[in-house]
Amino acid sequence: METENKLKLKDTNSQDAFRYGHLMKRMFPYIRTVLGRTILLILLAIPLGLLDGVIAYSLRPYMDYVVNGNETQVFEYQGFKIQLQAFLIQFIPYAIVFFALLQGVLRYICNYLSEWTGNKMSNNLKIDLFHKLTAMDTKFYDVNSSGLVLSRFWTDPEQASRALIDTIKSFILSIFELAALVIVLLVNSWKLAVIGVSVMAIALTPVLIIRKKIKSVSNANMVIIGDMTTNFNETFAGNKIITAYNLKEHQNQKFEGQIRTQFGLLMSLVKRVGWMSPIMYFFCSIGIAIVMNYGNSLIISGDMTAGAFASFITSLLLLYKPTKSLGLTLTSLQNIFVAIARVFELFDLMPEIKNTENPKPFNGLGSGIRFSHVNFEYEEGQPVLKDFSLDVGVNETIALVGNSGGGKSTIVNLIPRFYDINSGAITINGTDLRDFNIADLRNNISFVFQDNYLFTGSIKENILMGKQNASEEEISEVLKLAHIDEFVGTLPEGINTVVGERGASLSGGQRQRVAIARAMIKNAPIVILDEATSALDNESEAVVQKALDNLIKNKTVFVIAHRLSTIQNADRIAVINEGELAEIGTHDELISIPNGKYKHLYEMQFAPAGV
Repeated sequence: METENKLKLKDTNSQDAFRYGHLMKRMFPYIRTVLGRTILLILLAIPLGLLDGVIAYSLRPYMDYVVNGNETQVFEYQGFKIQLQAFLIQFIPYAIVFFALLQGVLRYICNYLSEWTGNKMSNNLKIDLFHKLTAMDTKFYDVNSSGLVLSRFWTDPEQASRALIDTIKSFILSIFELAALVIVLLVNSWKLAVIGVSVMAIALTPVLIIRKKIKSVSNANMVIIGDMTTNFNETFAGNKIITAYNLKEHQNQKFEGQIRTQFGLLMSLVKRVGWMSPIMYFFCSIGIAIVMNYGNSLIISGDMTAGAFASFITSLLLLYKPTKSLGLTLTSLQNIFVAIARVFELFDLMPEIKNTENPKPFNGLGSGIRFSHVNFEYEEGQPVLKDFSLDVGVNETIALVGNSGGGKSTIVNLIPRFYDINSGAITINGTDLRDFNIADLRNNISFVFQDNYLFTGSIKENILMGKQNASEEEISEVLKLAHIDEFVGTLPEGINTVVGERGASLSGGQRQRVAIARAMIKNAPIVILDEATSALDNESEAVVQKALDNLIKNKTVFVIAHRLSTIQNADRIAVINEGELAEIGTHDELISIPNGKYKHLYEMQFAPAGV
């Protein structure tokens, strides 16, 4: 589907990577938050870059004094004269030490400001991207791997902000180093300067050739890094499956293949970027050779002093570093613009599930929930619900049963608008779900899943996610009603015990009871139980069922269960078969239908052994 493709991060390709002005305009709100320090960084980078030229030029009077013994030297340029006495010339070595010290101080301050502004921008970007991530709807998480999401929402902002500021610093520094050294070249000999600068300009041309290759490799590398991160996540979460099925070699080979793919991508870029340095060095060597050869004739003819020539050669040698640095900076800058383009592709993602222009508040459950001729599909051309209709009354408990894949979970996922239907209508109190304020709607629905996710933190913190401002009396009440008080006293820190990632330190039944308490403290009028006891043993199920009975009192309840023994007391049972409502009624009504689908399911579960 077209919308699904837009949500797939693998399908994004940094289309704006070469629209530098457009990307910088979008980045400016983040640059503006650190603009003062960024300007200070640039202002300090200017003298830092110029000092190389000062040091190089200072060799001219010193060498002329040492070689020729000139006690007084007069420098004239465009009518401007400077006269240096011998005693001042003798201080030049000490001045060079001072300038080097000054460079060190300025470099330290620039590096600090670069890190501060880069990290500040990176943090602001990450915060806004995290807000975007939490605003995305369920389909986004369906079509993207965890590793790719982590790579795009964490790694790209680093490169788009921290690296950007550092590269801007390097760019300004290189430009002013080049400018200062070129001025020294021109002052010493404009004829030699034309040769040297022309050669340096030629040495920079490879940068323009490889920028598109950088974009394609950067995008492909982003995808493979996401795949590797997903592999790590799956290996951690599925460690028992890997052990039980002896999948260690399978996982190893999969990861090794990803590493080899990434290595191939990176080396393909290195092959194209790596030859920039030797080519630049080669051209620079040619330039130096020409300059030295021509410079000899200028010295012999008296058009150039030995000091001027020494200053010129020093400047030319120093010029190689900022020229090379500028080439690498421009290469890095292209990588950064690819990352910036990818970042703003994330900002441009729009969730499908959003409020209407003037949403209505949800003011409680008045006249029940109605599904009217609902059609729904996750993928185009593969219907999951077909002309599905169902009325559910206030405070009614309705169980959804049927074979796996029939659409039961889809039905309950449509109520809080995890997805929107393709056609038909779902109404509450006669109002279409899509007309309600989404936050209001979801505040009135509690969920208990088969595998309830507990967040890293304490039992209390997980319960309070249902109602963050709950009082201690409310917490104590749900601890009893959810039967958590039966085990929490045995834990080292009671309700403040940290449950670990995904609640790993608790048993399955204990995790379910914490999840039930979380739903219970919310006190929502609609409760959805999706296979809430199917993964538990009989003893744990009995305790959890008691907690569920307390949760669903005076609530409108949807129950999905494969164990039919758990839903016999439901007010009605709806049998879902291939996305359609096949049968509906009480347990007794359905069991009495000859050759009925519910009766068939029931007999399959409760038929005596050997029958």
